[in-house]
Amino acid sequence: MAADEDALRRRYKEFLDLLPLTMNIAGLPPSIGAINFSNDQMEVRANSLLVAFKIARQLTRDAVTGS
Repeated sequence: MAADEDALRRRYKEFLDLLPLTMNIAGLPPSIGAINFSNDQMEVRANSLLVAFKIARQLTRDAVTGS
């Protein structure tokens, strides 16, 4: 159980560390004030972030390993 918690913490920290790069790769504009997104808009933004996170993670791994 402790190993699972440690892995989850590492993944969470990795996500937070890569969040600025992820946001830049995704290229999503920030929400403005009281404008609410529709469910479809939130889903599209979430999918964009997911793809951008995978790219950011691979980019940092390639940079660290020199690939």
